[in-house]
Amino acid sequence: MSGKLNWRINNIANGTSSVLVPEPQRLVLRACTAIRRLLRGTALFVATAWGMGVAEPKKLIHGLKVGMALSLVSLFYYMRPLYEGVGGNAMWSIMTVVVVFEYTVGATLSKSVNRTTGTFLAGSLGVGVHWVASQSGDHLEPIVIGISVFLLASATTFSRFIPTVKTRFDYGALIFILTFSLVSVSGYRVDKLIDMARQRVSTILIGTSLCFITSMLICPIWAGDELHNLTHRNIDKLASSLEGCIADYFKGDSCDDNSKRDSSKEIQAYKCVLNSKPTEESMANFARWEPAHGHFSFRHPWKGYLKIGSLIRNCAYCIHTMTNCTNSEMQAPEFLKRQLQKPCMELCSRTSRLLKELAIMMKTMTRSSKLDFCLQEMNFAAQELQDALRSLPIKPEPMLRPAEDINHEKPETMAASHGPPLLEVLPLVTLVSLLIETAARIEDLIGGVVELSETAAFKAPKLEKKPNQNQASKHHTIEIQYDTVKAPPRA
Repeated sequence: MSGKLNWRINNIANGTSSVLVPEPQRLVLRACTAIRRLLRGTALFVATAWGMGVAEPKKLIHGLKVGMALSLVSLFYYMRPLYEGVGGNAMWSIMTVVVVFEYTVGATLSKSVNRTTGTFLAGSLGVGVHWVASQSGDHLEPIVIGISVFLLASATTFSRFIPTVKTRFDYGALIFILTFSLVSVSGYRVDKLIDMARQRVSTILIGTSLCFITSMLICPIWAGDELHNLTHRNIDKLASSLEGCIADYFKGDSCDDNSKRDSSKEIQAYKCVLNSKPTEESMANFARWEPAHGHFSFRHPWKGYLKIGSLIRNCAYCIHTMTNCTNSEMQAPEFLKRQLQKPCMELCSRTSRLLKELAIMMKTMTRSSKLDFCLQEMNFAAQELQDALRSLPIKPEPMLRPAEDINHEKPETMAASHGPPLLEVLPLVTLVSLLIETAARIEDLIGGVVELSETAAFKAPKLEKKPNQNQASKHHTIEIQYDTVKAPPRA
């Protein structure tokens, strides 16, 4: 700006002055600022996209597969023999690929079948209604077409509220309404209706076939695999959140900032479990459409995964309430925390071990030989914690003393004064009760996993051979009996 002519305005009232930059220079400054912001935003976008591609390469593969399918279907425009075979309706193939191609094989197949079936049924009915209307005379033809569109569109729209139709055939019903209305109304003016309907159906068949073949043969992403992985990851997150919550409560302010940040990440993992219900339902719906693949048959019990997901969320709700207790402003005396720390940590450790065993069982689809032992250990630790909770010196005293007096008072003095008031230990008692409740709900989760292992035919566990085992016993199948161990009564 040096050497340039600027204007300075002096304010006589307050003695201040300001420099006015000429308009061309001001526009240059604004343009430079806008370019810097654009470059900064572009760099941030590229870094975010690169990180997503490295962390989740399946999404990058999906984008490449969509581009490949669109390139193949566009050949119907570029190659004259193919173009003449389908006519000017080749654009419908491109639209079909854009609309139908989804992330997983099940979602792509679901949309492909719905779109093809809806188009075929609507086209057939449209041609039939057009023939009936044409036989009714010139005066009644528009009336017949209008009544048919009204009745079929109303009935199909109402059917979309039926749970089964909404879950599996909602897209097909929508395509049926759209195609039938277009064919019926256009048939009133178009002479070559049958040719138009045939070309429309053929182009949609070409588009859906390309989508399904590309999705299934090139690095397929199965909805069943995604649901299976999500389920055992949620069980792992449940174990991590439970361990982090209890450890954070009893460690208090003794840990440093780094460990607090790490424990906070572990504790917050349960929120992913609470928000996973829509994803699980969507994946289970799409998994029903998929053919047999890997460890999953065509009639695999996907509803069992939904039941397990619901049981996992029931446990996550308890952990969510426990985190509120740990963040409560009213804290129990330290000597009471020390009294319950060991049984709480023991139950938390046993519960986490059981959850991790369930996660491994789900991940490998193999029955566990340690499940009964882990369940007995968890129930025994829960019983010990209940006994420790009953032995707390608590008195229902409405008046509260200062917290510093209670925390600095000796344990023997507290016992002599019949214990602390109830309100002061309420967060601690609530936390312990929720921990016991979580253990009881995890037993229900075990039942859901065992039920799925029976219906889905999980593999038998690999057991070590005994030293004196004869040759004939090598081919014997060992079955693990899952005895139901009663959980302690819920506090």
